[in-house]
Amino acid sequence: MKKITKLAVCAIALMLVAGIVFAAGASETAASQSKLMVIITPSHDNPFFKTEADSAAAKAQALGYQTKVYVHDDDANKQSQYFDLAISDKASAIILDNAGADATIAAVKKAKDAGIPTFLIDREINATGIAVSQIVSNNYQGVQLVAEFWVEQMGEKGDYVELVGKESDTNAGVRSQSYHDVIDQYPGLKMVARQSANWSQPEAFQKMESIIQANPNLKGVICGNDTMAMGAMAALKAAGKSQVVVVGFDGSNDVRDSILADDIKATGLQPAARIAEMAVEQADKYIKTGSTGLPEKQLVDCVLITKDNASKLDNFAMAN
Repeated sequence: MKKITKLAVCAIALMLVAGIVFAAGASETAASQSKLMVIITPSHDNPFFKTEADSAAAKAQALGYQTKVYVHDDDANKQSQYFDLAISDKASAIILDNAGADATIAAVKKAKDAGIPTFLIDREINATGIAVSQIVSNNYQGVQLVAEFWVEQMGEKGDYVELVGKESDTNAGVRSQSYHDVIDQYPGLKMVARQSANWSQPEAFQKMESIIQANPNLKGVICGNDTMAMGAMAALKAAGKSQVVVVGFDGSNDVRDSILADDIKATGLQPAARIAEMAVEQADKYIKTGSTGLPEKQLVDCVLITKDNASKLDNFAMAN
């Protein structure tokens, strides 16, 4: 009888130990199957970035994930802090429009080392094999469409200004190069000023005020994004020069309305909403299968927006 009692006690003890081990394993499994996606973008003051964040969050929630949305304000240190929070929260994935092609590499690697995959949208980083996906607009293709239209509107001649974006953003360089690969073929077009307005509407307005005073014969302005185009157009109108041919790039509703009002002449639509959704879809597939089945670097073509099709544009997407 005592032997039976001892056996029973041992069996119960073994069951308790097994239960503890099972509970620990279940806890680890639950942690590895986190249902949180963290979305980090630049400031939502720019409607392009707000559209990215909203679209990514909506798609993630539709797929059953919880979301946390952060704004890094193009500050790499702040971005790094949000990566730390994502790692602490054991996020399933990070969707990121980054704060610098070089400055972001360490943060993405830190997440990878913690077992959290990063999916980049809009802006690339200067490294491969660290992020799972880098999904960006085909900036070169899109800007060439805008440049060709602008050259036609300029009559292939005249003084012009270029406003470029942040030097730390690879898109700024790609867009500028694409503009010049078209424009520099026309000797009648003369660039009289080239300044960075850091993707900012107020900064573009201020820069253009000075440029207009120094260049009374200004005929055109090419801008690396729509917010700078809006700032440039506002300065030109304030100076009584609304006939100057201004183009932008992004596909915002503000520029759509300006095009329909016959102020800004064109933009290139980056499908921001669709790219953000693609990143979330790929993250979901990667979480479930360990692979997206796609190359890391992916380009999405852009669309030329003029007065002919601007009415179909809404929130960085074209109506069917």
